[in-house]
Amino acid sequence: MSFDIIGTSVRRSDVAEKVTGQAQYAGDLRLPGMLHAKIVRSTVAHARIRSIDTSRAGALAGVHAILTHADVPRVLHYGSPHPRSASLACDQYILDSKVRHWGEGVAAIAAESEEIADEAARLVSVEYEELPVITSVDAAQAPGAPLIHDVGPGGNLVAPPIKVVRGDVARGFAEADLILEGEYAGGRPHPAYMEPNVCVCRWDGEGRLTVNISTQTAFMVRAGLAEVLGLPLNKVRVLVDHMGGGFGAKQDLFQVEFLCALLARKTGRPVRLEWTRRETFVAGRSRHPVKVWLKQGFKRDGTLTARQARLVYDSGAYASHGPGVTAVGTSSLTSLFRCANVELEGRCVYTNAPIAGAFRGYGVVQAYYALDIQMDEAAEKLGLDPAEMRLKNAVREGDIAPSGHPLPGHGLEDCIARGMREVDWAATRTAAKKAPTNGRVRRGWGIGCEMHGSSAYPGIKEQGNAIVRMNEDGTAVLYTGTAGLGTGAHTALAQIVAEELGVPFETVSVVHGDTDIVPWDIGAFASHTTYMGGRAAQMAASEVKKQLLARAAGMLEAAEADLEVRKGLVRVRGTDRTLAVRDVLGMARGQPAAHLVGSATYTPTKSYSFAAHFVEVAVDTETGLVDVLQVVPVHELGRVIHPLAAAGQIEGGIQQGIGHTLTENFEIDPATGRPLNAGLVDYKMPLSMDMPPIRTIMLETAPDPGGPWGAKGIGEDPIIAIGPAIANAIFHAIGVRFRHYPITPDDILAGLRAQAK
Repeated sequence: MSFDIIGTSVRRSDVAEKVTGQAQYAGDLRLPGMLHAKIVRSTVAHARIRSIDTSRAGALAGVHAILTHADVPRVLHYGSPHPRSASLACDQYILDSKVRHWGEGVAAIAAESEEIADEAARLVSVEYEELPVITSVDAAQAPGAPLIHDVGPGGNLVAPPIKVVRGDVARGFAEADLILEGEYAGGRPHPAYMEPNVCVCRWDGEGRLTVNISTQTAFMVRAGLAEVLGLPLNKVRVLVDHMGGGFGAKQDLFQVEFLCALLARKTGRPVRLEWTRRETFVAGRSRHPVKVWLKQGFKRDGTLTARQARLVYDSGAYASHGPGVTAVGTSSLTSLFRCANVELEGRCVYTNAPIAGAFRGYGVVQAYYALDIQMDEAAEKLGLDPAEMRLKNAVREGDIAPSGHPLPGHGLEDCIARGMREVDWAATRTAAKKAPTNGRVRRGWGIGCEMHGSSAYPGIKEQGNAIVRMNEDGTAVLYTGTAGLGTGAHTALAQIVAEELGVPFETVSVVHGDTDIVPWDIGAFASHTTYMGGRAAQMAASEVKKQLLARAAGMLEAAEADLEVRKGLVRVRGTDRTLAVRDVLGMARGQPAAHLVGSATYTPTKSYSFAAHFVEVAVDTETGLVDVLQVVPVHELGRVIHPLAAAGQIEGGIQQGIGHTLTENFEIDPATGRPLNAGLVDYKMPLSMDMPPIRTIMLETAPDPGGPWGAKGIGEDPIIAIGPAIANAIFHAIGVRFRHYPITPDDILAGLRAQAK
């Protein structure tokens, strides 16, 4: 099938605004009489609040309101504001009389300026009754461990354990010629998005709340605010225009929204609450630290016979997305490399650490890191090529996905095979070991694989909605509730609508970000915006096209079935009889303009994208520094809508993955729970000058019928495969196996010393 717009890198509609600085983010909003808010944060990780003295702060000139736990509605809510299937623990209050992590909000202040609010916050005195601090999942699960929450299934479990069984694991291990088991661990990387969390709230004379906010889930924020504040939905309006990143972590309801709204109601003035960079670390959401025990059985030819695993995710002080992350990460180990006999258990545990939440790769990053490294270990012990062994075991058409439905196509096989050809895998690995060095630098190549779902089904029964309207001049408007995180998602949706309608891309505009105007949307997450929102947009545009052709049929004196529309022209197939779309729709003497509107609702199941990353590293054996020399990522996307944007997603995910694997970890003091590097100075992310050459390859070999023209998601995939590829390349270079991330220079040197003994 040929396309005019799909598959081309059209100019993004938001480019001009952003490069000229005209784009308005939530933090740019300034309203007459606006006050500024600050949150007073705890200086202990676990305690009951005995008293809060706000008298000195309240006496400060310019302070208009102070809220403590005694002043706010005591309504338990879900930190993850998705449908209840996504977050199983209702465990948060706006403010509570107990603190569960260092830096938790205990009071909020509204003042004439940020400076006054800051000064007032320092004047608030809090007396704590300190409780034992638990910062590890082992301590949290120990018999008699102090309870962090009274809710939950028991102990410090966030939710009941996830258990998945397929086949007969005992029989599978009995059939194995090699059995491997190991323990793997992942740290606490942080999304470190550029735009801090920010919210501006105001009430009108009719008791209606309007919220400007940086969030991935505008309708879920609306629902959460309405529920906790006791408002009907028509009294809450949420506005989201541009966003400076989120990576999943801006899905939650934070204290920000509630406190900002309550301060605005109490003062009768607009209130703005923006976090500092430090607060985005301390009170934001990180990836879940994890411990994985993994055991697998293999035949001599590399065939998998059994897989057994226990995964324990550290949720921190509150549930947030912990139950969902645990379910997705645990179930992911049923797949990627085919295995008929599987027995898995996943646990999510409370600790007194900062809250972990949704983050790009949602539980799968941790699980596949362990799985892919152990596959490499098995290949080494069996004397097999690690890529060939993965190719042999790769899931393929008809295999059952983690979601429970059969996979279409051979996407993972295609990625591995194409990458092996692209880098001349066997010869290149051999050459790397023979490459001349200065005696201290060694080179190696590694491979990492992944598959990731588009949509959160079956954990959430999602729904995409869209409305398309054509104007009398032939232009069109898409109304969508999908959020734009800075990825160009709305440009892709406009491409889909333009292609379906057969009109130029420039004639389609997108209205988004206003819960009063656009159709309901669950939010931007789970790599589903193009897959689900795009399919809904295509369906709505298709309805409009039917109306357009019905109107044109009379004008062209032809049957609707004989008409096609392309490049802004309606044509009778096989002839030169045409009408411009604008002439079909426009007013004529005695005839009004057309009113063409189409709406669609799409409820997807799940689609899977695949990738294999091939990575070359250089390891300095004297300093322990690891230099990623080049990356060749091969991704199977079903159908590429906007090649440049898709490549950008891949490259950005690789940059994050390099950081997670080698340098990034949000550290907390194990004794006190106090954050140690909550800021971009001490939290080390790779910068543009640290990036290696990336040769991106995008395949369209396994289109999914659920997406627009077979398109699938790409947002989360690239951050998953890059980590194990680097870890495996390090092993190829120096012969030391690392089973955790981040792999620091100190780890490298310690590993080399242990190897030399």
